Amino acid sequence: MGITKTQGFSFKINDLADILKAMGNPARLKILQFLMQAPASSCGEILEVLPLAQSTVSKHLSELKRVKLIKGKSKGNNIYYSLNIKTWDKVKDFLLTDITLPREEEA
Repeated sequence: MGITKTQGFSFKINDLADILKAMGNPARLKILQFLMQAPASSCGEILEVLPLAQSTVSKHLSELKRVKLIKGKSKGNNIYYSLNIKTWDKVKDFLLTDITLPREEEA
């Protein structure tokens, strides 16, 4: 698989592409879905709903944090994760822009 060409595209488009790429993983989508229902959850709580090892879940959480879809807050020995609303608003605004797409005619 080749590398993705990013030159010639705006920072905003490259940033959104990176965010959407991070979302394109079933485990990460499940983590995001869980955090929508249970904000401020620890890695251990997230681990309970995924059929993955703790180290794998930690890597997925790191990737979601890297693209700023989630944020973590330390409390004692644990980090509690929640959605980053600012990034979600950016993704939502992009996906809900007023674009008129051509529709295929029904046969």
